[in-house]
Amino acid sequence: MHTPILHQYPTSPFAEKVRAMLGYKRLAWHSVHVPSVNPKPDLVALTGGYRRVPVLQLGADIYCDTALIADVLDHLAPEPPLVPAAVRGLARTLAQWADGTLFWAAMAYNLQPKAVAQAFAGLPPEAIQAFAADRKAMRVNMTQLRTADAQSAYRSYLRRLASMLDGQAFLLGAQPTVADFAAYHPLWFTRTRVPGMAGILDATPALAPWMDRIAALGHGQATPMSADQALALAAQSSPSPVGQGVLRDSTFQDDHGIALGSQVSITPESFGVESSSGTLLAATRTHYTVAREDTRVGTLHVHFPRVGYVLRQQEL
Repeated sequence: MHTPILHQYPTSPFAEKVRAMLGYKRLAWHSVHVPSVNPKPDLVALTGGYRRVPVLQLGADIYCDTALIADVLDHLAPEPPLVPAAVRGLARTLAQWADGTLFWAAMAYNLQPKAVAQAFAGLPPEAIQAFAADRKAMRVNMTQLRTADAQSAYRSYLRRLASMLDGQAFLLGAQPTVADFAAYHPLWFTRTRVPGMAGILDATPALAPWMDRIAALGHGQATPMSADQALALAAQSSPSPVGQGVLRDSTFQDDHGIALGSQVSITPESFGVESSSGTLLAATRTHYTVAREDTRVGTLHVHFPRVGYVLRQQEL
């Protein structure tokens, strides 16, 4: 089995989510730095269009979205589990809420105008402007919360999280689950990237020791890798046959009337709506897999979670 390669950048909240999960699993991994804004030619060579960070690579298999990456990590290292059987539905549902509703309220609060200078300290004005323009383009058709509304919502969500920690170390019990890592990363951004805004955490003191417990898990054993090295490894590798890699389920669930072997596109429902295209190899109850060819790396299998993504057939 290939050593996991995480394509990411240090200040990405979702990358921090995966880094913390790798720490919980005590896994060794390679870190490839990805630009925070477009263009991202090396990443897109792997994904075929998808450009959100992070992306996990195992040889010539490419896994998009942190929800799917959590499942991949559970297959690579089953113990300790991120999605324990006893709370499987609750953990996934809470993680989905945290990655969406909680995250967007937190980031609208975190990146209000008075905090931007701190979040991007040391960067020239043109770099900050480029980041703002890039994220605006990624939010096509999304409604952004106003600062006051975001602050109110974030405070409410923080109280809800704190109440879940009453009498227990983590949100769903004595051990962390994927829900903890999903809820942690937007709060991590508040506390570490915009500490001037972190006073909002003071009203919920139970969250600080919980965050400290997650931070103490570390990030596993990371080794830097260049993008060229990662692409070369993909070119030298063959994708895992459907049903024989870390995503073992290959049972076809046809909700679209699109047959396996069809040419399709897969697009995030919102935020960063660039599509990836290829031949549909798998459409299971949890994920999609497409095969695609790239002149730089050859044949790849690119995997997406079913929830949160739009599958469309392409006309030949």
